[in-house]
Amino acid sequence: MRFPVFLRIAAWLAIAACMSPPLAHGEAESEAASAAASETAAPAGQSDVPPAQVGALPLDRQVRWLRRAAETGALEKLDDAALLALFQSLDASTVPRYIEQGPNAYASYEFTMRRQERIHGIWPSRPDHMLVRLSSKPLRIYAKWLPDGAHAGQEIIYDESRRRDQLYGHLGGLLNVMPVWASLDGVLARTQSHHQVRDIGTAFIAGQFLAEGAKLGEAGGQHPARIEVKTIDGVRVVAFTYETPTGQPEYYAKKETLGLDLRHPWFRTAESYDNDGRLFEQVVFETITPRDFDDSAFDPANPAYRFH
Repeated sequence: MRFPVFLRIAAWLAIAACMSPPLAHGEAESEAASAAASETAAPAGQSDVPPAQVGALPLDRQVRWLRRAAETGALEKLDDAALLALFQSLDASTVPRYIEQGPNAYASYEFTMRRQERIHGIWPSRPDHMLVRLSSKPLRIYAKWLPDGAHAGQEIIYDESRRRDQLYGHLGGLLNVMPVWASLDGVLARTQSHHQVRDIGTAFIAGQFLAEGAKLGEAGGQHPARIEVKTIDGVRVVAFTYETPTGQPEYYAKKETLGLDLRHPWFRTAESYDNDGRLFEQVVFETITPRDFDDSAFDPANPAYRFH
């Protein structure tokens, strides 16, 4: 029996390559408490520095102030003008240092995302809308393409403890093609994306940002070309646009716009542009929720899934 239509099943963009240790659900409070305690231990008068004066602090104090403001919710309460003025005043290394210290993802979480990617020069007419469940130790992923997006009905499961180099998936939709195993790097798994399924999630984008930033630093510049406050698909972010001197293939993109989450050290949105200025990838993490999963979340026999 042949399944030529299955050439559409891939895409399976991604999941957390965890460049900084992910934050376990139960560790969130201790992480916040540690940061707050560190801030409280600072010299008198510096723990309550107003946003307009943060740019005058030393780099390490800027990073600590930013972390505390995010964790307490003070950052997201600032209006657009105050947010913009704050981030324009910071040292160019503050945001990279904040991201580097992480954590850049929860150890176990569920998220919804919209993503589009240019494949063979063609930009899709509508984005994939996906529900993803991820647990990092070992890396296990369940992803479902939702009804209001492209490739609706597809499902995949990846479990590195079972088959590190393969994923299990089906096409879904009216055809509901029989589920099969497919290589992470095979032709089938790249028909909808240039990424592996392991690349999905907030940690991968953070890691890529740090790697590209290191190359930019070596080339003599880490300052963003533009800083804006945006609301993208309902997600409010501080957006940093970085332009690389030579573009592809030395860098991932000629230009990147990354939207910083206002509560955590990760990015909620990403836009990547090629050397001709064309958008070739766009990702928006709509919701991110820490969750603990049992084995059934990554089991094709789960009655809530359609692998059977």
